[in-house]
Amino acid sequence: MRRSRLKYAGVAALLLFGGLTAGGTGQAAADDSPTATDAPASAGLLQAMQRDLGLSKAQAETRLAAERTATNLAPKARKAAGSAYGGSWFDAKSERLTVAVTSDAPASTVREVRATGATVRTVTHSARQLDAAKARIDRLSAPSGVSGWHVDPVANSVVVNVVEGERADNDVRSFVSRARATGPVTVETVAGAPRTFAAGTVGGDPYYTGNVRCSIGFSVHGGFITAGHCGQAGAGVRGWDGSYIGNFQGSSFPDNDYAWVNVGSGWWTVPVVLGWGTVSDQLVRGSAEAPVGSSICRSGSTTHWHCGAVLAKNETVNYSQGAVHQMTKTSVCAEPGDSGGSFISGDQAQGVTSGGWGNCSGGGETWFQPVNEILGRYGLTLHTA
Repeated sequence: MRRSRLKYAGVAALLLFGGLTAGGTGQAAADDSPTATDAPASAGLLQAMQRDLGLSKAQAETRLAAERTATNLAPKARKAAGSAYGGSWFDAKSERLTVAVTSDAPASTVREVRATGATVRTVTHSARQLDAAKARIDRLSAPSGVSGWHVDPVANSVVVNVVEGERADNDVRSFVSRARATGPVTVETVAGAPRTFAAGTVGGDPYYTGNVRCSIGFSVHGGFITAGHCGQAGAGVRGWDGSYIGNFQGSSFPDNDYAWVNVGSGWWTVPVVLGWGTVSDQLVRGSAEAPVGSSICRSGSTTHWHCGAVLAKNETVNYSQGAVHQMTKTSVCAEPGDSGGSFISGDQAQGVTSGGWGNCSGGGETWFQPVNEILGRYGLTLHTA
């Protein structure tokens, strides 16, 4: 790289498709995960939320503050609910965390959950029962007409998503029948089948491996994390200027969709998510997991900044290459080349872009692999602001 570009463009090349995350080590568990900070949101993040979520600046600021509160509250409320816990989500209308508690829970448990500041909803099935039903569905072989399945705490059910027009297909009907036998299942129709968002080389943006362009997710000490479908372990990685960055040190796809790349040869890492000139660059200060219902934004090398909401967690996504587990679904759009890029909620890193359906002209849905899972798998530490 030319030294004249190293001051910041070299950093951009490394971050180039998404961002770098801040926040704790991969060993962080739910009860000791990084806490969302009260640092003010960047102007760029607020602008993206106004554009994509239809909010005013004041509404975006208020929502981010409420989501930080809900994020910090969620593990405490879950602990208070104990075995009666049925899931939780951020309610955008009330701007409060809602916690589902089973109807057989003692009154003292309900009081303890409410004492944390959460709203309580009574449900039939516990999160443990729903997770067990989903795990049984995970063992089934799904046809291409089934796009995925996840536990929906709001519906208190496992939701199986079927591609529009495929519900009458014999293989789909058979899968749905077997899925219903595992426990409480709801079937919903989606517009398209999921696909990964890697792209052939188009020039101008790193990183590249072979003839594939993907997006950098988050900086870790010694490298960056990204999507596993972008490259296999040992594959070389080139930056925006064609110079060598490093190699895939670990990669998993399908079953998972994550990888990490070491960084050297004059490249370095910084804790930033790029705004691509559309919004200002965003520092990342943690990796506290945002609840379902929270706003979330994505940075990628093709479509840059877009925002939406967290729709579901722990979803199994049925790609043509095979199922990928423990994914988070969002209403954010993405396109080829965005794979591996950053998902961020406020100033908290959430995960790396995997795939989805649709595009940023007509809309769609996108899934990401949670960041803390990747850190734990490879024993990595995020580079933080």
